[in-house]
Order: sequence, then structure tokens, then C-alpha cells
Amino acid sequence: MELYSGEDDESLRSELEGQIEKLDEKFRPLRLKTLLDGKNDKNNVFLTVHSGAGGNEASDWTQMLMRMYTRWAERHGFKCEVLDMQEDEGGIKSVSLKISGPYAFGYLKGEAGVHRLVRISPFDAAKRRHTSFASVYASPEVDDDIEIELKPEDYRLDTYRAGGAGGQHVNKTDSAVRITHYATGIVVQCQNERSQYMNKDVAFKMLRSRLYEYYQKKREEEHQKDAIAKKDISWGNQIRSYVFQPYTLVKDHRTGCQTGNIIAVMDGEIDDFIESYLHFQKEA
Repeated sequence: MELYSGEDDESLRSELEGQIEKLDEKFRPLRLKTLLDGKNDKNNVFLTVHSGAGGNEASDWTQMLMRMYTRWAERHGFKCEVLDMQEDEGGIKSVSLKISGPYAFGYLKGEAGVHRLVRISPFDAAKRRHTSFASVYASPEVDDDIEIELKPEDYRLDTYRAGGAGGQHVNKTDSAVRITHYATGIVVQCQNERSQYMNKDVAFKMLRSRLYEYYQKKREEEHQKDAIAKKDISWGNQIRSYVFQPYTLVKDHRTGCQTGNIIAVMDGEIDDFIESYLHFQKEA
């Protein structure tokens, strides 16, 4: 009879745990897709990040979040386009991204809400701790055959000269487009394309996407008094906190999901938070 020592048992256990971990990672995307059964979950997503009050601090935080989502998209092989960016001295005042890939909206819809940053400010000579906020809005790219009626009297269309990065072309012509929808107060902007016509086309797509999501949420709220979506995008009710000092912690306040590896999160590793939100949404 062959006898196994405690060391052999420990080695076998470690090997089995490693195999289980690999299998879990392999089948994770398939498990996630079982949670992505919403009407528009398969669609591309428009993601807009706005800085809150706080000047340079908030603008820098917005830029950090933009990088986080860009890196997440790269990790998943998704295409990420900057449609509009309003820069200021500290970083980015607001940015609109289009992330294209299978289930992009389904994955990122839970990112909508207020994100809170706590750190020692790089802009403060006294090295004091500061808190900054940025809001994230996610809406699906809707099919052209979905009717969102837009009459000329429903909105105002402004053109202006694009600023920031983009070469000489954007600084010579009034190619950038801004559309303001009167009834909802929704404002969309696009300055990334080469012509005013192209910017206008993308801006209207963004507006229809935002309006589709807006009216869908209104309908949900009529049937569900305490709609989760309403809570998620209320300014001041942060969905997630990112703490750099005096300790490192990223915590989602809805699901309780947390990690101390804040550097990895800022580098786009947010799948744990995405998965925990999808489970949370399913159980709600």
C-alpha cells in the first residue's frame, strides 16, 4: 500500500486549487453573459464622465476614470473612441466615450452614478487629504429603427470651434456640435469627427441614446417606486469610493464588493465590481 505524506496532500490540494481557479476564470465570461439579458445589454455603450465640484482635483479624477474605462476596454478587445472632451487646467472637465464590443452596455451599465476619490492631493502644497467626485452616465447605442421623435422645436443645435487635442483642423472651423434637449435638459456634444456634418450625425445618435435611456427609466420608476437606476445616478449618493490614503481600498457601496489593490482597479481591472453589480441587480 502506498502511503501519502502531509506534504503530498498539501501539494495535491494546491494543484487542485490552481486548476479550479483556471476553470473559474475560463468560464467567468459565460457566467456573466447569463446575467446580461436586458433588452439593450448586447449593444455598444456611450459613457460620459463629468467632474464634480473641486476644480483641479475633480478634473484630474475625471481623467483618471477615463483612463480606467479605456484600459478596461483594451483588456476586453473593445474599441474605445473619444467623441467629445472638455479639458481644463487640472485635467478633464467632461468626456464622452463610445465603447464598442459585445455586451458593452450590459457590462458597463452599473458604472452609472457618482464615484468618490479620497487621496493626498498632488495640487496641495500642504499635502492634505482631499475628496473629489465625478459622475458617470451610461446609455446604450440604440438601433436606427427605434423611433425617438425629435422635432426642431424640441432642441437647440449650436456649432462652435473645437478645442484641445486634435490638430490644426479642429481649430480652424466651427465643426464641433452641441445639442440641448429642452424638455429633459440633456446636453450632448461631439467634436471628434472631421466635419460638422459627421459630428452632427454622431451627436444625434448620442441624444437618441440618452433619450431612450431617460424615458425607459421614467417608465421603470412609474412601476417601481424605489428604482435602483434612480438611486444610482443621484448626485451625492456615491456608488463607489476609491481611497488612496491613509489606506488603499476600492469599495462598491451597493454590493459590498471591495479590494485593496487600487492600482489594478485604476488600470482597468473592474470585472469583480461589474460581476457583483450584475448579481446584485438580478437579485433586487
